[in-house]
Parts: sequence; structure tokens; C-alpha cells
Amino acid sequence: MQFFTGYKCSLCGTEYLPNQITYTCPKDNGNLDIVLDIDFIKRKIQPEDITSREEASLWKYLPLLPVAPPQGESTPLHASGMTPVFALPQLAKSLHLKHLWLKDESRNPTGSFKDRASAIVVTRAKEIKAEIIITASTGNAGAALAGMSAAVGQKAIIFAPKSAPPAKIAQLLIYGAKVLLIDGTYDEAFDLSIQASQEFGWYCRNTGYNPFTIEGKKTAAFEIWEWWQKIHNSWHQKGHPLDNHTPLTIFVSVGDGNIISGIHKGFKDLLALGWIHTLPRIIGIQAQGSSAIANAFNANTEVISPVRAKTIADSISVDLPRDGVRAIRAAKETNGTYITVSDEEIVQAITELGKTGIFAEPAGAAAYAGMVKAASLGVVGGEDPILVLNTGSGLKDIRTAMQAVTKSPIINPTLKAVKKHYEKLKK
Repeated sequence: MQFFTGYKCSLCGTEYLPNQITYTCPKDNGNLDIVLDIDFIKRKIQPEDITSREEASLWKYLPLLPVAPPQGESTPLHASGMTPVFALPQLAKSLHLKHLWLKDESRNPTGSFKDRASAIVVTRAKEIKAEIIITASTGNAGAALAGMSAAVGQKAIIFAPKSAPPAKIAQLLIYGAKVLLIDGTYDEAFDLSIQASQEFGWYCRNTGYNPFTIEGKKTAAFEIWEWWQKIHNSWHQKGHPLDNHTPLTIFVSVGDGNIISGIHKGFKDLLALGWIHTLPRIIGIQAQGSSAIANAFNANTEVISPVRAKTIADSISVDLPRDGVRAIRAAKETNGTYITVSDEEIVQAITELGKTGIFAEPAGAAAYAGMVKAASLGVVGGEDPILVLNTGSGLKDIRTAMQAVTKSPIINPTLKAVKKHYEKLKK
């Protein structure tokens, strides 16, 4: 906690002390960046002090986080983060790429990247003695909040659009959260949850609103940093020609903009500490039916015009992104870009990733679909080292997954019936 010195508005730059404000800048409603005492951290902590820690969760990076460690015995709250990175050699070969990996966030306790933010926000809620936490969600953020809250006995309320996938709604209810299904869009649920938090004094977790969410999401950048160091060390030992020359390119699916902003924030923290010397290239991927941030980026403006979002990737279906400005800067300040993909390309990506043993939900598959398109356009290729972020488990949206596969035949329980399908089964 001694490293957390306050907040800074991402739009006007106004700074606030920790106890002066809770959510957004009162001057312009800008998102707040949490400010750490970088000079103090530099004096007290070295990179190896972090990398040598054996903690197998995001709490490994506690000295770089604005909360105290969660109390009590090990629970799912203590287990978020530290997700694996897998090589994808078969897919790389088909795309004429040399170096392709995927970081699989479906391995988090509730099955998505959103556990990172919820672990930090629930810990913060305990610190400030918040009785109830509320959030709006299409499913993943709500499930993460419900799961992390259940782990430590925290009361949680979720507003979700009634169109959210049933599997995600089931998670909210199983974890014991109070759920209101909104007959409207995610954006309407978002606005209503803020009104309710103001009316009843509930602590609001909403991404692009609560500044602590981005602090959880930035921990993925710290993990990528550690993993990339190991890759570089391996390349250096082998005399690899790319060692310390070609920057990593990271593909991230984007809805409200908070995940890509969090990853950017994590790498900026590392840069400020002097632990890295260049930022990786960050490329944002949006669904064509929910492309407000991509539209603004390609128009070279930070003014986000709302869209009427419609995509099968519910986790990134947003009319008006609440963290759009920082999301634009994440790509612009890292020499990245934005690419949009169709629902058909997302479904195809689910199938392709499945062939490698990875079951991605539509939003996670969108990042891979965007990488495929980027390779076809020459945005990346050849020797570029590439990391795709899968943000959630395909088990969260079975309806869409079934669109990506051929329906299985129903046969009689006889060998004769199997023989009819013999040739197809061998392929």
C-alpha cells in the first residue's frame, strides 16, 4: 500500500490523493490511472526480487499493485493469473509464420481474463469495508466478480443483459450472486448499475469506471514480460538472430477497451521502472459489428462515436466503449493498430484453435481471427514473434461453439453402423 500515491486523470492530467476520489475525474469524467511511487519502488525492488518469487498467481506482483495482500487461506481469489503460454507450430506453419504463441486466460478460476480485475477489486472492497459490490456484465466480468466474491464471503450484485449466454448466467447464480437480467443492452445495464451504486452506496466494479480493474488486468503484461525474458534467454543461448532485435507483437480482442489498456499500463509501469527498454507492439481486434474504437483509431481521433453493437462475441459487444481513449493510445503508443473481423471469421477461428487443443470463446477467438487477417495483410509475418491472447473459455458460449462444427450423426449401436462412417472417421 505504501507504493500507491493517488490517481491521475487520463484526459486532463489532474492528480488526486487516494482518499479524494473513487471512480472517474469529476472535471471531465475521464478514466483515472492509479499512480505508483515509481522512484520508491526502484530503490526498494529489483526485477529479480519479483521473478524469483514462487507465487503461482498474479499476487506474485504484489509490490507493483495498489492493494494489500488478500487475507486468509488459499481461495480462488488467491489463484487468479499465471496462465500458460502455448506454442502453435501447426497454425504458424499454415500462416507462413515462424513464431506464434497463445496465452490462455481460460485457465483462470472462473474461466476468463476478468478474474484478474475482480481479484484486485474484491481485495480493494475488503480494504474499504464495502458491504456490496455491483457490476454490469455480459457474463465474464460478472462471473469473475461473483466467483471472487464468493471465495471470501463478499456480497455481489450483477446486472446482465437478458441476452447473455445461459452458461454465463448459470455461473453468476451458482456462485451465489444476486442477478438482475436487464431487458436491454450491456450499455444500458452499465448506466443502470452506476445509478444503483450511487443511490444505494454500493461499490461499483465496472470496467472503464473503477480504476482498480486496470490494475488487475495489467498483471498479464507482467507475466508476458517474464515469459518473454525466458524466450530471449533461450534465443541468446542458441545465438538466435532475433535475440533483442524484433519486438513482440500482442493481439488483444477489444470491447470496452479495458483489457488492452491494462496490458499497456503494465508495460508502461515496467518501462518507467527501467525493467524493459521498449514496449511490445499491441494490436487491438474488434468485431465488425462492435467497432467504435477501431473506427476512431482509423479516423485518427480520440473522439469515440457510439455504434449499435451486434456480434456473436458478446464479451466485446459494446455500443459506447467506456475506456476507448486509453485503448486507442495502447495501439498508437506502441506502433500497433486496430483490425476488425466478421462473425464468420470469429467462428472459423474457434474451429482452428480447437484443432490445437484450445477451446476459445468468441471474444478470445476474435484475437486469433484478427492475427490471421493481419498476416494476410502483411501487418505481421515471417520472423515476427507473435502472441495471441485468448480471453475466455469456449464452455461459456456453447451456442456459438456449435455453429463452428458439423453436427454429429446419430447411429445404431452396431459395428455395421460404424462402418458406414468408416472413411470419414479416418480423415
